Amino acid sequence: MAADAVVSRELRSLQDELSTSQRERVAPASAPPAAPTTMPPSPPTETTEEQELRQQLRELVNEVTTFFEEAEKDIAAHPTQSVVGALLVGVLIGRLLGRR
Repeated sequence: MAADAVVSRELRSLQDELSTSQRERVAPASAPPAAPTTMPPSPPTETTEEQELRQQLRELVNEVTTFFEEAEKDIAAHPTQSVVGALLVGVLIGRLLGRR
């Protein structure tokens, strides 16, 4: 019985919050929108250093993409050799890290 009263109070509280939030949303919508008083800022211009950096990053992304595409083709062409190679590299890394 006490649990029903707690649930009932909680439901009333949630209903009150919901109706309050709905009234708040409707009130600003009925008011006319305010005209912007200032011009939006223009996008910042890039310096030549930033343009060069952006170009270098594009080249890096292209090289990495090409590398992964070639690796995918090599793995597809020689799956057994790729798995054995990965296993050996994993064992080598495990041995090197295990000695510390």
